[in-house]
Amino acid sequence: MQILTYILQGWLLFSMGFFGGSKIAGAQHQVDLFESIQLPQWFRVFTGYVQIIGCIGLLIGFWYPGIAAWSGIFIGIMMLLAIISHFRVKHPITKIIPAILNLLIALAVVLLYADELSTL
Repeated sequence: MQILTYILQGWLLFSMGFFGGSKIAGAQHQVDLFESIQLPQWFRVFTGYVQIIGCIGLLIGFWYPGIAAWSGIFIGIMMLLAIISHFRVKHPITKIIPAILNLLIALAVVLLYADELSTL
């Protein structure tokens, strides 16, 4: 079970790092995405930094599983807000799938580390 946890945690770390970094760097697809969901570009950069903070928590979580669990909650909330933002502007489901997938993986990380939530 530990290997599965590391794989899911690693995927979430990679995904949040990639998407957060591309938001901060101003990748054109991220700029276009934030225009389409009618949010300002400063919020794109802010969101990128928030995702990087989640990555730092996931990275620390390899040694302190309680931090990984809390980071999973943090990222899960971010992904829930992303899904709501996409639905608000009626994006097709294909644009929402990455956020849904990351939400499910974040929930899995939280559930796999649930016993560690109280130990930081």
